[in-house]
Amino acid sequence: MTNPIHVAVLMGGWSNERPVSLMSGNGVADALERKGYRVTRIDMDRDVAARLAETKPDVVFNALHGVPGEDGSIQGLMDLMGLKYTHSGMVTSVIAIDKELTKQRLVPHGVPMPKGTMVSSASLFEADPLPRPYVLKPVNEGSSVGVAIVKDDSNYGNPIARDAKGPWQEFDNLLAEPFIKGRELTTAVLGGKALCVTELKPKSGFYDFDAKYTDGMTEHVCPAEIPADIEARMLELALQCHTLLGCKGASRTDFRWDDELGLDGIFVLETNTQPGMTPLSLVPEQAKHLGIPYEELVDMIVKEALA
Repeated sequence: MTNPIHVAVLMGGWSNERPVSLMSGNGVADALERKGYRVTRIDMDRDVAARLAETKPDVVFNALHGVPGEDGSIQGLMDLMGLKYTHSGMVTSVIAIDKELTKQRLVPHGVPMPKGTMVSSASLFEADPLPRPYVLKPVNEGSSVGVAIVKDDSNYGNPIARDAKGPWQEFDNLLAEPFIKGRELTTAVLGGKALCVTELKPKSGFYDFDAKYTDGMTEHVCPAEIPADIEARMLELALQCHTLLGCKGASRTDFRWDDELGLDGIFVLETNTQPGMTPLSLVPEQAKHLGIPYEELVDMIVKEALA
């Protein structure tokens, strides 16, 4: 049966996460075609407004990752054009991609997050901003792009050497946070409901960009093997972050859990408003665990955007 609804799937773009976005977008487009939607695939370039105006979709499925698909830019453009689109709106996107703004929004409401401080990259070559181990990350990149963990035994030097490879070579300012030892967990929210908790066990190092998107580099334990009170708290926090930030469609909140501290060891790292939709991605995996197949998942996201 043909569905007369016309969906433009927006993917690609020019961020560091372009390859992932193309995988997400093509997966979504294939699934929507199987559901009978009329689908137009748009690999975003600088003429995206003209392409969207030409396409005249009923709704846009935003499968972009990173800037400008996740930071409010494309959302503002589509708002101006009067287009309906999936996932979060402009204001939410602006706040959620910025780790410092996210903290300002969530921490006053009791959401536990690591205490962070903004530092200039140049200052790192003089002295450490925090006691080691600590984490340095760009304030507005997703998918663990440009994250460095600075330890006593890291080969960055002490203080960090100017020629050491790291985010300080790409970004003028970075967010420094204490390193939280323990386990990496994540929870998706869909249709106003937290799905489940997945533990991520990278085969080596930490859960960085390569570990996220290279098959076999990270083991996903879904559902996570954690105590019931920890699971319940993470589901509650993920839904709280989704609601406080004003997310729509699917979101995914990432946690570190120091299991020696029990409930006091849970820390929210960030909420992702444009979670991946690739075959390795966590939202489709959690949905599948709850009996929601991939086609139904993308259909639900489109229907919420249309509503």
